[in-house]
Amino acid sequence: MVSIKDVAEAAGVSTATVSRVLSNGLHVRPEVRERVMVAVERLGYRPNLVARSLRSQQSTTLGLIVSDIRNPFFTSVSRAVEDTAYEQGFSIVLCNTDEQPEKEAIYLNLMQDTGVAGVIISPTPQATASFTSSNFTFPMVVVDRSVPNGDVDTVLLDNVDAAYRLTTHLIEQGYQRIGALSSEMSTGLERQLGYEKALRAHGLALRAEYMKYVPPRAEAGYATALKMLDTSEPPDALFTANSLIAAGALQAIRERNLSMPDDIALVTFDETT
Repeated sequence: MVSIKDVAEAAGVSTATVSRVLSNGLHVRPEVRERVMVAVERLGYRPNLVARSLRSQQSTTLGLIVSDIRNPFFTSVSRAVEDTAYEQGFSIVLCNTDEQPEKEAIYLNLMQDTGVAGVIISPTPQATASFTSSNFTFPMVVVDRSVPNGDVDTVLLDNVDAAYRLTTHLIEQGYQRIGALSSEMSTGLERQLGYEKALRAHGLALRAEYMKYVPPRAEAGYATALKMLDTSEPPDALFTANSLIAAGALQAIRERNLSMPDDIALVTFDETT
């Protein structure tokens, strides 16, 4: 591995001069800067970012911990975070928990041990009830999940209001038998509340056979929607709590040769289906 000492010897300067050049420091003559950069290029020198962080007490790495990278929503979040971090001179370490608290704990400890500048996380359902940033030394931002008892900055959609408006739109279009496929994540529970609020506000009964909680996966949405469609009085519209559930429901609708919106309507979140 090429060291900063190797670069200094190749350029005929001190290691302190190489450090000033690489950190864009002042008081370095242009010709000296050029010699150092030529040596860096020729030797293929790469700075040791961990060592640099330890010396400066400043990290340029952020952790991003998501629940399921296969979910298009988190794919979009990851891309946006990475793009913004890059513009600000930061790099991203991406971790995927698969909604497993054990993996989440491992990754949070990893972030602590490596001294990241901060963490953006979508916590597992088991963690949300007691999640707090006081257990960690780095700043933290929670996305997409509610943390009722935490002292953590959070970025959320108004899920109840959004679900209310989606369901109201269906009712205003004349649909009366509206099924709901929600998840038991905090976002799914809040969206279910908005769905139920809309039904009550418009005088429609809450029917247990039309309200199902499913894992936020396409296969779960497909299987549950198929069962709903095969009942003696199937729903004439479906409200789905995320795009993966919606993708599965859409597959079931197509498999039953139903047309949209004439035979059945479908609303969902995330605009990724």
